[in-house]
Amino acid sequence: MGAQLRVYRQRIRSAQTTKKVTRAMELISASRIQKAQARMKSSGPYSRAITRAVSAVATFSDVDHILTTEPDTIERAAIVIFTSDRGLNGAFSSNALKESEQLAELLRSQGKDVVFYIVGRKAQNYFAFRKRDAEKIWTGNTDQPEFATAKEIGDSVVEKFLTDAAEGGVDEIHIVYNRFVNMVSQVPEVVRLLPLEVVEGIEEPADDEVLPLYDFEPDPTEVLDALLPVYIESRIFNAMLQSAASEHAARQKAMKAASDNADTLIRDFTRLANNARQAEITQQISEIVGGADALSSSK
Repeated sequence: MGAQLRVYRQRIRSAQTTKKVTRAMELISASRIQKAQARMKSSGPYSRAITRAVSAVATFSDVDHILTTEPDTIERAAIVIFTSDRGLNGAFSSNALKESEQLAELLRSQGKDVVFYIVGRKAQNYFAFRKRDAEKIWTGNTDQPEFATAKEIGDSVVEKFLTDAAEGGVDEIHIVYNRFVNMVSQVPEVVRLLPLEVVEGIEEPADDEVLPLYDFEPDPTEVLDALLPVYIESRIFNAMLQSAASEHAARQKAMKAASDNADTLIRDFTRLANNARQAEITQQISEIVGGADALSSSK
């Protein structure tokens, strides 16, 4: 009985130690999520504005730019996967990886070869465990993304896009990341980055609607050449900020669930320890009473 009581007390101490760690990580994520949300919201209007600007140039000009023109045949596609460097965030990274695998399967069914660009150690470990190759890997600061990293990713994928598929280039680029909806929900998102999906001029104008007239200076080609690198970098950076906010929210939720589970374990093992202690005391009293009765009977 005493050995069983020691086991219960040891498990209570272990659960209390675990709760201290998970509680601290929950508070850290709660403090960082505010800044991550602010950065994400600040980048959103600029990203949407630059996307509409590029789309306007592509729609209301007669220029066939390589980054906005759909190729006749698509032989190779690239997928950029955004995951986290650290774990303890529930299904955050696995959801993005699962979505990327489904996208890759769809592209292969269409007869396209698929290459991967990886952001985050979780995706790196996922590919290394399965002995699969990736074109390029970026790790570090996934929870606090930097614009320099987004620019480096953008330069790499655009360079690959401008290279002919026969020489190792790609014909289209997709990004997969977790979009931040709220503190409870983070949804895996797939966006085709290149060729640019035009958002201006898709719908037919109403009868009383007048389309805007655009005048491009110095000319549409140079305007697109100047805007497209900014567009690529802003979209990638916005995806990184969305992923960072989602990571903090997922970690806070996971750590809160772990703390609640630790509370449940502590409560259950405390009850078992009390029962074991009560049984031990009852047994000791029974032994004392039995010994006293035996002494009194022998007299």
